[in-house]
Amino acid sequence: MDNAVYVGLSRQMVLRRELDLIANNVANANTVGFKVESLLARTEPGAPASNDGAPRPVKFVLDGGVARDFTQGGLFSTGSDLDVGIEGDGFFEVATDEGPRYTRDGRFTLDELGRITTQAGDPVAGEGGGEIIINPENGAVTIGPDGTISQGENLLGRIAVMRFDDLSVLQKMGDNLLSNTSNQQPQAAPDVRVRQGMLENSNVKPILEITRLIEVTRAYESITRMMESSSDLSRRAVERMGRAN
Repeated sequence: MDNAVYVGLSRQMVLRRELDLIANNVANANTVGFKVESLLARTEPGAPASNDGAPRPVKFVLDGGVARDFTQGGLFSTGSDLDVGIEGDGFFEVATDEGPRYTRDGRFTLDELGRITTQAGDPVAGEGGGEIIINPENGAVTIGPDGTISQGENLLGRIAVMRFDDLSVLQKMGDNLLSNTSNQQPQAAPDVRVRQGMLENSNVKPILEITRLIEVTRAYESITRMMESSSDLSRRAVERMGRAN
């Protein structure tokens, strides 16, 4: 197998990974708070498969990780008292068995203890890290722009909205949650506003993702043709050498 085929295979592997990311973006176009992802590709020199007299190493294409666009999606109204959308740069803090997690998904509900939780049942953290407990029998819940939760004149707490200086430390963990992979500590985001009865749309633009899908598919097919041509050239060269002998 010659160098062109090895390099082509490395590029195809990266393109397949990119196709997976694009497909995931399209599948989550209607997921609340989802952030569009793209692949970072990089090149790395490696030893050539064969020495053609060229001293320079061959550069292979590698997966350089996933970039996540945290641009805010549009807010839409739901009318539910426990649906909360973030307006600005921040995340809700969620207490899980594995430690604190962060999300833009504000589809909150109450568990049997009256705690405000995510759809997966994880408690939403209040200011200072404590849980927020609501008694449904005490009337309607009001959530102010600063995250303050009250029932009538009774102040129940404030939803914690946190901010990271470096968003690259956040890693997707499932259930629309992100984990902090560094020692960086999030800070409160007092200038961020929350909107009761609203949720944040995904920031995926389906038309752009479909366009990317077509471009990546064409690139994959082009490399396949190049690799087939390279293999055919090598095969014919071997056949000619055989006839010459």
